[in-house]
Amino acid sequence: MSKVAIITGAGSGLGQATALRLAEEGVNIAVVDVNEEGGNETVEMVKKAGADALFVKADVSKPEEVKNYVDQTVEKFGTIDYFFNNAGISGSGQFYLDTDISEIEKIVGINLLGALYGVRYVAEVMVKNGGGAIVNTSSSAGVTGQDSVVTYSATKHGIVGLTKSMVAEYAKDGLRVNAIAPGPTETPMVKEFYEANPEMKENATGGIPQKRLGTPEEVAELVTFLLTSKAQYVNGEVIRIDGGFTNTK
Repeated sequence: MSKVAIITGAGSGLGQATALRLAEEGVNIAVVDVNEEGGNETVEMVKKAGADALFVKADVSKPEEVKNYVDQTVEKFGTIDYFFNNAGISGSGQFYLDTDISEIEKIVGINLLGALYGVRYVAEVMVKNGGGAIVNTSSSAGVTGQDSVVTYSATKHGIVGLTKSMVAEYAKDGLRVNAIAPGPTETPMVKEFYEANPEMKENATGGIPQKRLGTPEEVAELVTFLLTSKAQYVNGEVIRIDGGFTNTK
């Protein structure tokens, strides 16, 4: 029987690349995104790769919409084996004291509350069914302090706490929860951020020992490994994938 994965933020970037990589493994995908065009594009790509897919439009900052994407996945596929808890936004890049309260609320709502809601409803299904694997998307800004992204960094540090504490409570129930901490990666979100803050791209690339940004496909390989049976004894880890960017920080 085919495995089933939910991926949030699956309409582009890391989510889309991971959907395609998992589809190559025969995993059926619930594609979750607020962007209908991108989400439907991912569905078609997954189907072309030979797996089945469902698109659910959702604003992950709203718990009722999170519960809906979980319910729709179970209704269509019967279960949830894997969850890539990935949806997120970066913000404007302004220093914290220049940041509007509305922006702070939006970033926290999507990045942190959205992740908490997702784990809440997905893990409930997984524990009931005997277990499952979750990968949460943190960031290099979730393992170090970085300027211009204070709110984003705070939410991504929160993802680390979510990951470790869920393992403390539910590993005994068959749940595996890990996090990835990507550095600057060639995703639409990062490209948009650097277009608005070009000096930061130069600084970031210069600070990466490998002297390039990561690719979504490289991150997708790591997520696939962590979700699947190849990583059965990896639990509660926060794995950096950043070309050495945070190696000395």
